[in-house]
Amino acid sequence: MADLLQKLKNWNFPWKDIATGPVCEDLENLSGDLPEDQIACVRDQMRDCLDAKGGEVSARSRAAQLGQAYLNLNEAGRARFLNILIDDFGTDQARVTACLEALAKASDEEERRSCEADLRRALVPERLGLLRQFNALPQGVKFLVDLRADVMKMMKSDPRLKIVESDLKEVLISWFDVGFLELRRLTWDSPASILEKIAEYEAVHSIKSWNDLKNRLARDRRLFAFFHPNMPDEPLIFVEVALVNGMADNVQDLLDEDAPLLDPSEADTAIFYSISNAQAGLAGISFGNFLIKKVVDHLSKDLSNLKTFATLSPIPGFSKWLDQTLAEGDSNLINPKERAALKAASGQKGPKGGLKHLLEDAAWKDNAAAHDALKEPLMRLCARYLMEAKRKGTRTLDPVAHFHLSNGARLERINWLGDVSDKGMKQSAGMMINYLYKLKDIEKNHERYSTDGDIAVSSQVKALRKG
Repeated sequence: MADLLQKLKNWNFPWKDIATGPVCEDLENLSGDLPEDQIACVRDQMRDCLDAKGGEVSARSRAAQLGQAYLNLNEAGRARFLNILIDDFGTDQARVTACLEALAKASDEEERRSCEADLRRALVPERLGLLRQFNALPQGVKFLVDLRADVMKMMKSDPRLKIVESDLKEVLISWFDVGFLELRRLTWDSPASILEKIAEYEAVHSIKSWNDLKNRLARDRRLFAFFHPNMPDEPLIFVEVALVNGMADNVQDLLDEDAPLLDPSEADTAIFYSISNAQAGLAGISFGNFLIKKVVDHLSKDLSNLKTFATLSPIPGFSKWLDQTLAEGDSNLINPKERAALKAASGQKGPKGGLKHLLEDAAWKDNAAAHDALKEPLMRLCARYLMEAKRKGTRTLDPVAHFHLSNGARLERINWLGDVSDKGMKQSAGMMINYLYKLKDIEKNHERYSTDGDIAVSSQVKALRKG
């Protein structure tokens, strides 16, 4: 909860400027935990907001007063505030029942349509109207985005808040339709405030310094982000691209600040090496697939020399899956040749002992015997994980794989020790994967995966899986 208050702290003054109308004195002096004897004041203000008396200016003033009061509450107080929305501003059950009865008695098609329209209106909870009023406030959309992120955290201890989270998601989906979004290329000349947010929000390969950020914006790099017109200074999602020759296989090489710069007109490949969602409150509201397609289209037109569009992606679920698979004791996990090599390198019997023992030493990649014994089985098991491990029916288990496969990409190549950072070694034994976006196959791959869970796979990855 402290995160939301900190993010919105600098909004207090513009909201105070708007909140100029008559206000319940108690609303300005709420205790942080919103005790029982102050709840009526908050409830009355919510009702006044919904009644919309006095015109648009008064409505904005009341909404600003309510939002300002919310920001002054502590965690317990904000939870009580949200529960007022649940208890007192839901649907009118009596009205819903009456609409259902009228619909059942409708005598002709015209009356039935009228009754259905009445029922749809009756099913909309009052709190949705209240939440939408924040849209008219300066940075009100950002307020609701961060509010949903915070409610998602609070739901863990207060499951009742799921209904508010669902309402917020419904409101935000309508506002964040991809048709409203603006694609921008960010450069070193972009506003420093936005570049600072890029550094803060980068979730795949952390940005360590201004020099690191400058390197990612060099002439052979591209950074694109989606923005919303009501959040013009807040990136929603962004992708980092390296312009290279050939398909990159190591992220440390891509991020090397001392590497020579390439003339973009000489590059034949665009590597998407980091895609980060910048707004936790927009989780589940997907527009990442549109970002990839728009960037591919932009780069194709801007740099006609580019022939290949691919990613260099993490495999975040592999190590967890491997641990679970080892624990299940699959006797066919390791073939006899691999078992012998693992035993020689580790002194342990069995695939579980050999693999686990070698992987427990964080420096195994620098041990020649361990390195050689692990490479073949880990590459094969990684291919098996990506091709076979599923959840929710046909959906692949790995979240990054699901994102790219659902966008029409192909599993192209698994890269041994493609990310030797602590994070990369921990989550995937250092392996990374290239997903290939072959323009003529994107729609076909998307349809096959979305409909049947059929994964487009290169012959190289198929060969790895067979061992």
